[in-house]
Amino acid sequence: MGAEEDVMKRVRERFSAVFRELQVIRPGVVKGVIDRKDLLGVASFLQHELGFEHLSCITAVDWKDHFECVYHFYDYDTAVTLQVHAWIPYDDPKIDSLVKLWNAANFHEREAWDLMGIEFVGHPKLERILLPKDFRYHPLRKDFSQETERQYISRRRLKTGGR
Repeated sequence: MGAEEDVMKRVRERFSAVFRELQVIRPGVVKGVIDRKDLLGVASFLQHELGFEHLSCITAVDWKDHFECVYHFYDYDTAVTLQVHAWIPYDDPKIDSLVKLWNAANFHEREAWDLMGIEFVGHPKLERILLPKDFRYHPLRKDFSQETERQYISRRRLKTGGR
């Protein structure tokens, strides 16, 4: 049994009803799809029981009818990446923060919030990281108008008369 199959077997044993999908998508990479409510339990298990010590990336995707946060967990011992896709309802874009488990989640979650508007519940300092603090939108969302002539006017600039 390869390392990928071993990871899938152990994850299935613990979370048989949680994963909508769990498969090897290429050598060294396992993809799993879960609901957002299961993220903390799965992530904690991966870290404490399976030895996935590195969270290398968190990205967000807008599918128009739902969001996904995609997490890349890596185990140095087995050289396996577990790519977990967490589904998030479009009308309630919230998911638990992983900062308490992996400090690396800090800036990744801030970026996903800034650009996509996904709130990471329990994040210690969820604020803009790329855009001005008074920017009111999340520009990578599909409902963000790209045609608007003036998308941003700084409130600071308005207060000072444009100077």
